Amino acid sequence: MTFVPHGKHLIAGEWIGSSETFASAPTRGPAYQFSVGSTDLVARACEAAEDAFWTYGYSSRKSRAALLDMIADEIEMRSDEITEIGAQETGLPESRLQGERGRTTGQLRLFAQHIREGGYLDRRIDAAVPDRKPLPRPEIRMIQRPIGPVAVFGASNFPLAFSTAGGDTAAALAAGCPVIVKGHSAHPGTAEIVAEAIHAAVQKSGAPVGVFSLIQGGKRDVGQALVQHPLIKAVGFTGSVGGGRALFDLCAQRPEPIPFFGELGSVNPMFLLPGILTSRAEELGHNWAGSLTMGAGQFCTNPGIVIVVDGSDADRFVEAARYALSQIKPQTMLTEGIAKSYRIGKARLEGRASVKSILAIESQGRDAAPSLYETTGEAYIRDRVLSEEVFGPLGLVVRVSGIDEMMRLARGLEGQLTATIHMDNDDIDHAQVLRPVLERKAGRVLINGFPTGVEVVDSMVHGGPYPASTNFGATSVGTLSIRRFLRPVAFQNFPDALLPADTY
Repeated sequence: MTFVPHGKHLIAGEWIGSSETFASAPTRGPAYQFSVGSTDLVARACEAAEDAFWTYGYSSRKSRAALLDMIADEIEMRSDEITEIGAQETGLPESRLQGERGRTTGQLRLFAQHIREGGYLDRRIDAAVPDRKPLPRPEIRMIQRPIGPVAVFGASNFPLAFSTAGGDTAAALAAGCPVIVKGHSAHPGTAEIVAEAIHAAVQKSGAPVGVFSLIQGGKRDVGQALVQHPLIKAVGFTGSVGGGRALFDLCAQRPEPIPFFGELGSVNPMFLLPGILTSRAEELGHNWAGSLTMGAGQFCTNPGIVIVVDGSDADRFVEAARYALSQIKPQTMLTEGIAKSYRIGKARLEGRASVKSILAIESQGRDAAPSLYETTGEAYIRDRVLSEEVFGPLGLVVRVSGIDEMMRLARGLEGQLTATIHMDNDDIDHAQVLRPVLERKAGRVLINGFPTGVEVVDSMVHGGPYPASTNFGATSVGTLSIRRFLRPVAFQNFPDALLPADTY
């Protein structure tokens, strides 16, 4: 069955059109017209979310878990249509979208089970000590409580797992917070059909209709109005450093500043220590090429920088990577804008005297061909431009003079989502020195792996120091992400009849 979008916004249970529209830009198949968002729609959605919060924010964990499970069920009921419209809009292969859909529904069900168990509430109880001298101690109970309506910005590179029903939405709903999603114009049809699934689940569960809204398209004023609306209490965002920083600043400048949980830019450096480079240079080069080009390099954990000690082993690694990349055909990127930015990033590197081109196939239109460059450690440390993310299948090899220069480069890194050490038993001494540096720089540190897979589990951290994210104490993946939309409240000397149910 073919899904044909109607192109409307979902505002508190109603599908609402706008007089102004925009056309989708699919890689194949028909283009559709979608309503453009407005500041008036933002206000309506925010007011409905606040009304819903007075019911939903105080609902039971059991009922919220049931809603999350229902959303997962409704998404799976539309699985073929979601795959079809998603592939048309993004150019991603069907297998990738099927996997991402499974990740999305699995995440919803994981969060449902997590809140049923209740450990995320971090309940703490200090009993009263009435005979303490010189003053008695009251009974104090602390628990995490939902903060209120949350704004979520859909991501361009993950139309399912980081968008309409993705991690931010699932975490906020699990916490007890209504959600308003600002859909990404790269995949509005995918956003619409997933919103239909959420809407159906809301209706079946009996949750208040204002618990979820989707606003499509819109100019910059729509996003600004959303983060600045006084009823919004937090924002979840996945996107560029420039766009995220602009929204972050708006959140901070509000009369009531609110947290902005932005996942922004990261080059995800990999450090190849001398021992493993000697024994496995060709294998590492081949495997890096596969990770670098996965999804046309449009993963936020794409390992774009590799640091190696200069020499013949580094030569073998570079040649293996070059050959493997040369065998990979150009891939379709998510949008024309992303493809253009990729070409600009390549040109930025090619224009520097300190950068040597190893593989630079011309990219045209919406396609991206793999690219490989190399530079020296001295140049990388001196030239900040070399450390800027190029979103796409582009790798930069940094040849350092030795372990001392490798350590100097590591200490100078900006915040990262991931950092990887490749090592064998002979490299343990170097790794012990490198590890504490990298744990200060990244939210996730890997040994002998590639970071392009992000497991949705209790222990995952998908975040890091700025500019990887705007809040180094949070994660946008895993059950810990629910805590972003909660705050601790202490209840002192409360009779049992007045305590929230979860406090005992």
